[in-house]
Amino acid sequence: MDDQTQLELEAAAFRRLQRHLMEDRTDVQNIDMMNLTGFCRNCLSRWYQEAANDRGIDMSKDEGRAAFYGMPFSEWKAKYQTDATAQAQAKFKDTHG
Repeated sequence: MDDQTQLELEAAAFRRLQRHLMEDRTDVQNIDMMNLTGFCRNCLSRWYQEAANDRGIDMSKDEGRAAFYGMPFSEWKAKYQTDATAQAQAKFKDTHG
């Protein structure tokens, strides 16, 4: 496989993951993702922002989130984010804090 094809396949897989998380599984909370996988939508948006910054593109945290979420993060939170359960918060604290 040539480098361009690999790049295109990786980009397609990323876009599919993004659509899955943003359209198909809005019910899955970021804290639950963090507890199960060690990363969440915010991590993906940060990695996107960091990749842009590494390439000399000035992108803030909020701009990276808006690019990944497809809307301002505050709008996403209002539409889809629920309060974390005490159990999820405790698990997060045990594994990340």
